[in-house]
Amino acid sequence: MCVSGFVAKLSRLEWCCIVLAIIGVWTAEGLNTAIEYVTDLASPEFSSLAGKAKDVAAGAVLVAAVGAVAVGLLVFGPRLLAWG
Repeated sequence: MCVSGFVAKLSRLEWCCIVLAIIGVWTAEGLNTAIEYVTDLASPEFSSLAGKAKDVAAGAVLVAAVGAVAVGLLVFGPRLLAWG
């Protein structure tokens, strides 16, 4: 992604959007991992409620990733269309 940004000569605002999207996904993934560890600690045996908590946390990562893809398309899409 960074190499593409340099090649596309992104503006400062576009770089900010890309960096925030990347950090948002990393943050969501870190929180997901923390929630999974805490859930395993609190409920070492199988629990459907613990499973639901993990599913919701994983869903948040998916939402963040979809948002990052949307940012990438908004930033790089017009350049790709003009290039092709």
